[in-house]
This record gives sequence, structure tokens and C-alpha cells, in this order.
Amino acid sequence: MAEIGIGIVGGGYMGKAHAVAMSAVGAVFNTALRPRLEMVCATNTASAERYRVAYGFARATDDWRALVEDPAVEAIVIASPQSTHREIAEAAFAREKPVLCEKPMGTSLADAQAMVDAAEASGAVNMVAYNYIRTPASQYARKLIAEGEIGDVTWFRGEHTEDFYSDPKAPATWRTEGQANGTIGDLAPHIFNAALALIGPIDRLVAEIETVHTKRPGGTVTNDDQVQMMCRFANGAMGQLHASRIATGRKMGYAYEITGTKGAIRFDQEDQNAIWLYRAEGPEAERGFRKILTGPAHPDYLPFCQGPGHGTGYQDQIIIEARDFLRALETRTPVWPTFRDGLEVVRIVETAIASSNSKSWLDVVAS
Repeated sequence: MAEIGIGIVGGGYMGKAHAVAMSAVGAVFNTALRPRLEMVCATNTASAERYRVAYGFARATDDWRALVEDPAVEAIVIASPQSTHREIAEAAFAREKPVLCEKPMGTSLADAQAMVDAAEASGAVNMVAYNYIRTPASQYARKLIAEGEIGDVTWFRGEHTEDFYSDPKAPATWRTEGQANGTIGDLAPHIFNAALALIGPIDRLVAEIETVHTKRPGGTVTNDDQVQMMCRFANGAMGQLHASRIATGRKMGYAYEITGTKGAIRFDQEDQNAIWLYRAEGPEAERGFRKILTGPAHPDYLPFCQGPGHGTGYQDQIIIEARDFLRALETRTPVWPTFRDGLEVVRIVETAIASSNSKSWLDVVAS
């Protein structure tokens, strides 16, 4: 087994998740590459040292450039705000260092395109951290669709809905400032990525983006609360997508319904260890959606647990993601989603914004 030195930029919510995943992935998946937590970077020395001690890093810094340039840091995880993604990624790729970047890649299409260009020019391994689609249930859904088990897909409905800003009296914070921190920049990319993963490319769309609570205690809101979108996929299927941070009662409403000519699939992340499958076969009186509990027969479940129905959780998705990144490093072959795959999500975001502004259907056009 070979060690690889990992540097993580950002020690907060996602920085911790990635640190825990890198610590656990070798034991869970028996990976040939074993991550070594080499360095963590935070915005100040005290925070960086606190993260170092808490997560088990060898060293800490408050300068991301020092992390990127350090020869013992052989691969980099970017878990810092979107506004920092491009500069850090470009610096890492200039040194031909692999990068796993939190979604959705920068703050704009220009950022995302520049990051793709830098990644492909360097030839370094690159991957975007979309973790929800990696649950055993959603991996199984992808498998069912790819193998034609529900026939030709005709319709997709997807949502990413939460309620952390459903209360109009919740105070303004950094989350209420800047388009990248709004629903279209923060939550919507997850369900856009799911649509691409499950159904395929989107040809055209029409979207409406809305700020419901324009003022909150402490400031004016400068980004959106919710978005709704209709689309047409390249395979001809119709689509409806919705994202919201004011969906009262929804905590992790990453959910989808898929209709095919021979069956259908339903999934909700709030019940992430179950998937509902309908097959159009047998006597009509006996047909119906069947709840399938995930277990060792489903993708990436067995390394965590031998018991069906015992379930996996959020952190396990990040561990699966870490395994995929290490696999790309070991084999030097791309693992989905690469930066170029992530660019397609950002392209949909930008097209949705343009559609909402023009109040019209627009083609999703590659640059």
C-alpha cells in the first residue's frame, strides 16, 4: 500500500466531512492508496490549529498557497467558499496536483470553464464533489435505468428542498448575499447533477427564480429563495426541477420520480436507504410500487455493513466519494464527475438564470 499526502483547504462543515472520509476510506474499502492527512488550511492560525488537532492533520496553515506549494501535499481537496475555488484550483493544476473540488465549481460559468481548461492542460486528476448521487439507492437507480429495466424514460421530476430559511424572521447571513450562495447557486446544482446522472444531457429549459423574503433582520437579501424549471432532455424526456431553501418541513428533500415505458422509480433522500420501484408486469391487480431496502446486493453498501436494511448515512457518501477520487489517482483514469462533467451543471445554472431574466425557453449551449 502507498500513502498519499492530502491537503484540505477549509476545515468547516465540508472540510470536516472530507477529513473524516479520508481517514476512514482505507479501512472501509481497503484502498491501494492510503490517505495521510498532511495539512489543513483555515482563514486564521487559531482555527487552522484547532482543525489540525481535531481531525488529525500533521500540520496547519492559514495560507492556502503554502498548502498548495508544499511538496508533502500530493493531492488537494477544496472545501472553501466558491469564490476561492478558481484561484486555488489553477494554482494546484499549475503544479500538476490532483484536485477534488466541492460543488459547484467557482461562482460563474467563466470560473468553471477556466478551471476545466487548467485541469485538462495539466493532465492532473480532477473531480467535483457531488455526494448525494453516490448513495447505494441512487447508484442502484442509475443501474436500473442504464440497463433498461424501466424502459425508455419519458419523464423526470427532481427537487432539492430544505427549510433552513423558511422563517422570514431568520437573520441575514453570508447565505443571503451573492448569487453563488442563493438557492440557484447552492442547492439547485445537486438536483441538476442528479438529472444529468440519471437521465442525461438537457437540451433546453425555461426557469423562474424568485426571492420571496427580500428583507431579513440585519440586511437585504441579494440572492434567491427558490427556483422552478421545466426542461427537455436530449433523449426526448420531459423534466421538472425545483429547488428551495424555504420549503417548510423539508430537511433534505433531494428527491426524484422517473417514469419509463416499462416501469417507474421514486426516491427521497430523507429515506435514503430505500428506493421505490414499479414494474409494469404481472396481473394488473397485483401491480404497485415496491419498497426496496438497500443492502449488500446494492452498489457500495457491503463495505459499510453486512446487514440488509441497516443503512448508510451522509458521511458514508463522502467516503464513497473519497474512494472514487483515490481510484482515479491510482489508475490515472477519469472518474465521474470530472471538472468537465461539473461544467455542465454550471452551464444549466447559467442558462436557468438567463431564462428567468428573459422569461423564455433557452437552449443549453456548450461553449
